[in-house]
Amino acid sequence: MRRGGIIMALALIASAARAQPVKPGVRAPNINLRTLTGSRVKLSELRGHPVIVSFWATWCGPCRAEFPELIKLQQQYDSVGLRVLGVNGFDQEDPDKKRGRKAVQQFVDDVAVSFPIVLDERGETRRAFRIVHLPTTVFIDSAGVVQHVHVGAVSREELERGVATILPSR
Repeated sequence: MRRGGIIMALALIASAARAQPVKPGVRAPNINLRTLTGSRVKLSELRGHPVIVSFWATWCGPCRAEFPELIKLQQQYDSVGLRVLGVNGFDQEDPDKKRGRKAVQQFVDDVAVSFPIVLDERGETRRAFRIVHLPTTVFIDSAGVVQHVHVGAVSREELERGVATILPSR
């Protein structure tokens, strides 16, 4: 292989590595985003709680399908401190930001989402977590360390397996 080919191969490998979601064992990047109502949610302020972060979009069928399970999970484990946070970013990238925001609000109302939904309007959080595919679900322990990442549609059983990695022994 010529030198140019080696350089190209290394560049492709580096690019692919950057595209992978955050890995278990690393501190989760901070999230500091506005909710639909304009308040802010900071992941760093949830330290001390196990957290599930769901990266999603209203146009994503699997994302929509897993929301009822995320809501049930939040309710089931609320008493032991579990927090769920939905990060929506793609709808706000639409040139008509009001339409995107309305679509998110309509979905949240229709499904009766009981946990905070934040708007990653500039994609900064998505890039910090290196999210490429939707949905992606990140399980973060109470110390702020990523314990598990699930890319793609997540079943109730997969959610339970992820929760087991972040909840104190039960």
